[in-house]
Amino acid sequence: MFQEIDYATDLKVKYEQLSSQLDALLTGERNMYANLSNASALLNQFFDRINWVGFYLMDDGELVLGPFQGLPACIRIPLGRGVCGTAAETKKSIIVSDVNAFPGHIACDAASQSEVVIPILKDGVLLGVLDIDSPELNRFTKEDQAGLEHLVEVLVKHL
Repeated sequence: MFQEIDYATDLKVKYEQLSSQLDALLTGERNMYANLSNASALLNQFFDRINWVGFYLMDDGELVLGPFQGLPACIRIPLGRGVCGTAAETKKSIIVSDVNAFPGHIACDAASQSEVVIPILKDGVLLGVLDIDSPELNRFTKEDQAGLEHLVEVLVKHL
């Protein structure tokens, strides 16, 4: 069902393959939690050098932990707090090269050193965020951000 990703190809091609795999995986399923669970598992398999990948979902005006892969995480994050809360409040993706230098960073896993967060918007409404952490500084690039933003667009079709 899935193509093996050729890691010798460039990053843009890898993200296109990943987005196609996600679309195929989620086609025909309408349950949001099942789809987010499979998306987090697929991303966890795709990425190297990460220690957490998952979703925080909007619930009653704040972000609440959703499906994820990794160590136990913070359960509730107010809008505007930490990287996830800031990305949610601004509805803009954020790459943080060094989370220890980010004002108000919420340390759910002390091993996390860098992070990328992508807002999940459907028809202009914030559903939540995709959050990926790494134990390495400077792990994520603008190419990662662009690839993940496209992946979230594919994901939103199935939510």
